[in-house]
Amino acid sequence: MTSSTPGVDSAPQLPDYAPVPEAAFGPALNEQGYFVGRVERNLFWVTDGTYQSAFLATPDGVVLFDAPPTIGHNLRRAVDEVAAAEGIGNTVTHLVYSHHHADHAGAANLFGDDIVRIGHAETRRLLLRDNDAARPAPEVTFEDRFTLQVGGERVELAYHGPNHSPDNIYIHFPDHDALMLIDIVNAGWVPIYNLNLSEDVPGYIDAPDRAMAYPWKQFIGGHLGRLGTREDLVLHQQYITDIVDSAHAALASVDPTPFFVKYGSNAWAGVDGYLDAVTAQAAAPIIAKYTGVLGAADVPAFTTSTTFTILQSIRLDLGTGSQVHP
Repeated sequence: MTSSTPGVDSAPQLPDYAPVPEAAFGPALNEQGYFVGRVERNLFWVTDGTYQSAFLATPDGVVLFDAPPTIGHNLRRAVDEVAAAEGIGNTVTHLVYSHHHADHAGAANLFGDDIVRIGHAETRRLLLRDNDAARPAPEVTFEDRFTLQVGGERVELAYHGPNHSPDNIYIHFPDHDALMLIDIVNAGWVPIYNLNLSEDVPGYIDAPDRAMAYPWKQFIGGHLGRLGTREDLVLHQQYITDIVDSAHAALASVDPTPFFVKYGSNAWAGVDGYLDAVTAQAAAPIIAKYTGVLGAADVPAFTTSTTFTILQSIRLDLGTGSQVHP
């Protein structure tokens, strides 16, 4: 018998997932919904459990790195909290954009117009294109490298080509043993949909190698609730390498013929069936291997869509798996 009570028996049947590994979690948030902690000396990081930002507190002002809107006004509260505890000023004088995406820069307008905004030249172009008042375009730009010096502190900004986005940069704190690289590695977790929604797959896959070439101990990845370590990047690289290897194996073993015979003139149905079969075969062993190791590894859409994105790059960027007509 069907219940007539609203909400009873009509709720969607939501799937259950494996428990998230304890190592994936970070520190508890305060009652305002954020955590601010010391990376090293006067470099601090802020998280709301999903997004991350960082700031450098110097005698000449506070330098903010990214302004995610989900943290929003809690960035101001975090800076004020640290300034009060450290007995220093709380004026934000500089803002560095890691890249142009709104989920990491959408609170950039909260700090007024009297700050110096810094970013890659492509970040400026993209923000001018987007014309979003919440993300004013940086006035100070660079093409390859830029050394930011404020209050006796030094930060090295570098562009090594497109990866997650066309403008994503490496932010190195050489005197604080830290590196900030956004939307590449989610410490303790798998990437979300389509390889963290990345636009350049070969660049994304190569980015952790470039990151590991820098000297650092603490990693600010932009997402979720804790800082990363070098071991986190190694685990991420192994996860991606396993997907690449599995995708190659699936492309070599799944026969496309039955799908195109079945669907005949409906070519896109044949393509859909074939690529779905390749993706499913490639993703299955990765989901099994990393469930309980990386958070959300068993959420099928995440590992499966990332596998699909990688195998498409293998096909289209690298040319593997293309069938040549005899």
